Amino acid sequence: MRKWQCGRIRKCCARNGNTLRCGNPKTMTPRIRWPIKVLETSCSRPNIMENGDRMERCGWVGVDETYLKYHDQEWGVPEYDSRALWEKLILDGFQAGLSWITILKKRDAFREAFEGFAPEVIATWGSVEVNVLLQNSEIIRHRGKIEATIGNAKAYLRLSEEIPFSDRMWAYVRGTPLVGGYESLAQVPTQSPLSLQISADLKKGGFRFCGPTIVYAWMEACGLLNNHTLGCHRHHEVCSMAR
Repeated sequence: MRKWQCGRIRKCCARNGNTLRCGNPKTMTPRIRWPIKVLETSCSRPNIMENGDRMERCGWVGVDETYLKYHDQEWGVPEYDSRALWEKLILDGFQAGLSWITILKKRDAFREAFEGFAPEVIATWGSVEVNVLLQNSEIIRHRGKIEATIGNAKAYLRLSEEIPFSDRMWAYVRGTPLVGGYESLAQVPTQSPLSLQISADLKKGGFRFCGPTIVYAWMEACGLLNNHTLGCHRHHEVCSMAR
């Protein structure tokens, strides 16, 4: 078994089929077979970006400062706060059909318009609030997504009566981030068996705009799945941030 070193955790990543898992290789859960889908717009050149010092980053980053900052400071960092996990899931839902950088540049406006993404507040909204949001040019004015956010707030609160949302989501990976272990963007799939399962469970719980592709991107963003490519300077850093 080939092993990788990540930050402060010695031998914390062990290859297991097509998936790596941070943690003790002896206690790893059964492997998940990820479907490999080669993206049409993969990078054939080394994904080295200039930002002060030369360093390797994931191939999707590009040169936009908004993306650079997000990649270097947020993407893939394990998120354990229930409300923050829910916010990120909602924003990923708003991204459907759009580019993520569009959402990033509107994120502050979203937070202001949606009362800091407080589920207990949003769950009380109705047609009046929906119509106000539809007039807000600073956000994505999509009635279906706005109404789904209100419904998702209600679903979040219902599920949270049983178990905290964070505990529920992290239970899918047994509390330990999965590690994709991909060498290039071309190898990274857009969904997985696990994202299909989480998506189905969320829909059963009353969530909308949470398809398997959205959930997969959310898992990557929130650190349930460390999909920084192996050569990316953040791969080992993010792996060491797991509890």
